[in-house]
Formats: sequence, C-alpha cells, structure tokens
Amino acid sequence: MPNIKQQKKRVRTAAEERLENLRYRSTIKTLSKRLATTVEAGDTAAVEGEHRELVKLIDRAVSRGALHRNAGARKKSQAAKLAAGS
Repeated sequence: MPNIKQQKKRVRTAAEERLENLRYRSTIKTLSKRLATTVEAGDTAAVEGEHRELVKLIDRAVSRGALHRNAGARKKSQAAKLAAGS
C-alpha cells in the first residue's frame, strides 16, 4: 500500500484506466458476436451497420491505447472477412 499522496492517486487512476480498457475490450467482443449472429441471419443492411459500429469502436480503443494497433487491425480484418461472407 502506498503512503505517498501521489502514489495513492496513481493507484486510483490506474484502476480506473484498467476498468475503462476492460469496457472497451468487452464491448468489442460483444459487438463481434452480434456481427456474427447478424451474418447468420442474413440481413445485409444490418450486417453493414454492425460492421461499421464495430470498426468504429476498435479504432477508438486503439487510439485510446486500450488495444494494441496490430490486435485492432487483426480484429478489423476478421470482422471484414465475416461481413463479406454474408
């Protein structure tokens, strides 16, 4: 446990950032699953919308540092491949 005031603050902000990063990653997984189920349903307009929303969130997570840029590119590529298969 830190005794210094600044270190207490760093522990608190690190915990907040960790939760925010977790939210980004969890939402990306949820949107990926939603895209997969939409592709199975066969609604092309809905697939396009879901894909656009997923790519937007992946880009935001990469720019915020919640996701490595190569991991983001890999997830976007997988989503594009999935959307194209509809």
